[in-house]
Amino acid sequence: ETFISQKVDALIVAPTDSSGIGPLIKEAMEKKIPVFTVDITVKDVDVICHIASDNYQGGQLLGKFLAEQLGGKGKVAIIDHPTVTSVQERVKGFEDALKAYPQIEIVQKVPGEGQRDKAMRAVQDLIASRPDLDSIFGINDDSALGALAAVESAGLQNKIKIVGFDATPEACNAILEGKALIADIAQYPKEIGKSAIETVADFFDGKEIPKLKPIPVKLITKESLLKDRSAQNVSQ
Repeated sequence: ETFISQKVDALIVAPTDSSGIGPLIKEAMEKKIPVFTVDITVKDVDVICHIASDNYQGGQLLGKFLAEQLGGKGKVAIIDHPTVTSVQERVKGFEDALKAYPQIEIVQKVPGEGQRDKAMRAVQDLIASRPDLDSIFGINDDSALGALAAVESAGLQNKIKIVGFDATPEACNAILEGKALIADIAQYPKEIGKSAIETVADFFDGKEIPKLKPIPVKLITKESLLKDRSAQNVSQ
């Protein structure tokens, strides 16, 4: 509201609520203030360009890797947060990748709201109701680490495989230590920020701007982390 009243030349917005921010974004666009969104989209409102990690690609990479680790069969649960558009894309990519493996079944989606404690409680309930569970996809690392705490508490760390999204240092350490968390997705926020500024500059230069600029992501495993660590040691 303040930026609109100040009549700024452009807005870059990273929404925490894809729906709630919509009316203000619409107002800005109607007042000829170009809006660019990063990381999370605004729901049902047109903006100049959205710059974000390729969340769908990340979900696909995790789904394929997990399917291979399960030998093409098993029961999977998702710790979800469906009100966020980036999460919807991650889950869609994950589900689409698993379609190639008919013996893998997504048995349940439970809400974790992206919070570690809620994810942990959700997984505790999940484990109690689904003793046949083989794996869990946490839509961010707090969800995955909450799931990890519940799985370890139940002594099922050698049975249930977990994958996450964000590649935070804590999650990467868990992967390196050989815990039940076996894979993650690394995003590149600096690239998102850099691309956002470049896109605004291109817009003011009169260049044609795509509606979406996806920033590639990377699958993180114990092997890739060890390889990266080895490469860093060599360069030093």
